Parts: sequence; C-alpha cells; structure tokens
Amino acid sequence: MSKNKQAPVTKNETLDVDVTDLTYEGMGVAKVDGGYPLFIEDALPGEQVTAKVIKVKKNFAFAKLLKVNQASPDRVAIVNKKLTQSGIAPLQHLSYDKQLEFKQHQIAELFQKAHLDQVQVAPTIGMEHPVQYRNKAQIPVRELRGQLETGFYRRHSHDLIPIEDFYIQDPAIDDAIVKVRDVLREFQLPAYNETTHQGLIRNIMVRYGKYSHELMVVLVINDKHLPRAAEITAAIQEKLPNLDSLIVNVNQSTGNRLLGEKNTVLAGKDYIMDQLLGTKFLISPLSFYQVNPVQTEKLYSLAIEKAQLTKDDIVIDAYCGIGTISLAMAPQVKHVYGVDVVKEAIQDARTNAKLNHIENATFVTGKAEDQMQKWEVEGIKPDVIVVDPPRKGLDASFIESALKMQPERLVYVSCNPATLVRDAQLLLDGGYAIDQPVQPVDQFPQTPHVESVTVFTRK
Repeated sequence: MSKNKQAPVTKNETLDVDVTDLTYEGMGVAKVDGGYPLFIEDALPGEQVTAKVIKVKKNFAFAKLLKVNQASPDRVAIVNKKLTQSGIAPLQHLSYDKQLEFKQHQIAELFQKAHLDQVQVAPTIGMEHPVQYRNKAQIPVRELRGQLETGFYRRHSHDLIPIEDFYIQDPAIDDAIVKVRDVLREFQLPAYNETTHQGLIRNIMVRYGKYSHELMVVLVINDKHLPRAAEITAAIQEKLPNLDSLIVNVNQSTGNRLLGEKNTVLAGKDYIMDQLLGTKFLISPLSFYQVNPVQTEKLYSLAIEKAQLTKDDIVIDAYCGIGTISLAMAPQVKHVYGVDVVKEAIQDARTNAKLNHIENATFVTGKAEDQMQKWEVEGIKPDVIVVDPPRKGLDASFIESALKMQPERLVYVSCNPATLVRDAQLLLDGGYAIDQPVQPVDQFPQTPHVESVTVFTRK
C-alpha cells in the first residue's frame, strides 16, 4: 500500500474543518479523522473553514483555504494577498496582540515538550508600529512577460510575484527598488534566468540607515562587468539623488547564493553608516547587521542589562558580526573578545572599534567553537559569554568549551526557539540554571519568526 493510501484524505478533496492551532510557521492546523493534521495557510485557530487538499503525506497534508465559514475574532483585514503568497507577511491576517502571544507560546511550548516546565517565558516585547521596519532588502530580478520585474518568490517555489510595496520594509527601500528597476528596464538589461544561467541582473540589494538615512544600492550581476556602467550610474543617481553608495557585486555561481565575493564601487562610498545604542557602525554590502533597528536596540539593551556587567568583567562575544553587541558592552567592562567566521565582518568590527575610540575590544576571525578552545588554552577566563548564533544554534563543542571556562553568566540571544531549547538542555545539564524568564522580542512583525534573550547563571 502506498503512503498516500494510508492517509485519511486525498489530493483535491474539499473538506469543512475546525482550525485548532497554529504551526511555528504560522499555518492553521485542523485535525481530520481523530488526529491526522491538515496544515492550512491563512487559517486561524477557532475558525471553521472550507479547504482543498493540495498535497498528501503519510502523517500530514497541506490544504488551500477556500472559504472562512466562521472567522476568528483575532482575524484582521489583510493588506495584500501577495504578501501571504510570497511569505513576506504570512501573519498579516492575525491581530498584532495575538502575533505577540503566538510567539511567546511558541517558545513556552518547546520548553514544555522538552520537559523543562520550570522555565518561564515572559510576554513578547512588540513594536509600536509593526510595519515598514526592515533596513535591508535583497530582491530577486526576473523576466516576466518579456519585461524585467522585481518582487518576491511564491512560497516554496522560485516563481516571482511582482511586488512594489513590501509593507515590512522602510518606504525608502521600496522607492529605491522601483526606481532602480525602471532604470534597468530603460537600458534593456536582461534579467537572470536560473534555469539557463543566462541573463545579467540577479538581485537588487538595498540598505538604509535608520538614523543616518544613508542609502546603499547593490546590483548583483551574473557577469564580470556591468555594460554601460557610467550611463546606468548617472541614470540611477538622477532618480535617487540621496544615494550614498552604488555597488556592483559579481555572482556567477549557479546555486542560490545571493552575493558573490567581488564588489566594485560605481558611485559614492563602499559602505554606509548607522548607529545602534549610540555606537556608530560602518556597514558594507557583506556585513551582517540586524534588519530591525528599533527592536534590535531593545534586544541588545536587554542582553546587556541581563549580563549584569561590571568594570572588571572579561566578556566573550561569540558570533560577533561587525561588533554590534561587543562595542555596546565595551565601555562597561574590562575587555571584550569577539569572534566571527566571516573575515569581512571582523574587519568591519575592528574599523567600528576605531571609529568609536574603543580600545578594549579584540576581534578574531574563526569558527566560534574552534576559537573558544584556543582562548581556553590561552587561559582567558570570561565572566560573561554572549552568544547570538545563526538558526542552527550552538555547536556541541562550543558548549563544552563554554562549560570548561565556567563564566558566571551566559547570555543567549536566539533566533530559533527549537535550537535554543536543545542547547539549553546541555547548559542546564552542565551546571547552569535559568533563574529569570526567557524574554521574547519581536524582531520580525507579520512573520512567525521570534528572537529571545535567555540568561544562564552558574549554580
């Protein structure tokens, strides 16, 4: 018997169901035939809906929402269905208060499933204006109906949906994308084709300084040179007189990589400036810099406050990026050591230290887990370790080194509740405790993603 035959639903079947839950991706969940989950995009708990089954697996199925027969009181009018289809704002139909509750519940539920019921999770810290917050965009460029278009991919595909108002990006970024797109059309530059690996323009990346209002545009191309570069530069500058940096990035790879290694400045600087918590930062095309400056200030302020820093403290900032947390902490401590695997990020971190006249920060390039072992051998004894790892969380060898170093506190800034809970178990087993509630911070309103700060204290 095939896997599909064992499922209680069939493809293209239409069902009336009650939605009881939301997945961590923000999809509604209905249970069929005593427990078989049906995942329905755009459906909310408490709703009765009609849905059409579109994909069947042995243990679950996906369905398309056809009609809401009884709406949730938490449902709000959507701005544009393209924002749901593309995954830009998959929670736009859920009231903002309930989005914040959903994010708190998401973390709490994972701790409970791991039998760590003693861990409390505080209400999510939200935004006053939970739209137009992103300071960076990487927008694919493709040809549709014989014309170069910008937009975003339909979820789980590479089919481009043309979009001009992205809703969650700073309006200055949306404006820049449309104006650059129009120039590229004017010069009849061919859009990149993923299938044939032909065509020139792959992506347009825009960065915008929240406080500085400096604007950077990066054209990502599938060639070593941009034809008619001087004319195109002049045309873009005419449409965007406030442009501070125009760069061409060469990316001739055949995969999904967004940026290549080589940047050429066409106009202005090779960076823009901005600030966080009063510290200035130089941001280059390849820099990792948090995309929601308003919430990042709340997130980092919390991390610094919870670290309970003193003037005599030695701090290690793993996954330090361009030094955002390190340099904000430096004035309050004896010394900060930062490590990141991206060499350009470390170069930026060193530049940012000089820019802010900070002399008690040391930055090194390397994998955090390897560098921790080196520092341990060198006899560096941190009082506080701060981690802000990627979605995959901490490497087991990193946790092993951290436990050997025995810091008083480990402050964990997480962008993935699942890996946070996994890592928490190892830290708790290693002699640490979570004495205060985990604090979620909504860095990405209108989406299911959530950041959080957790403090581990040595017992």
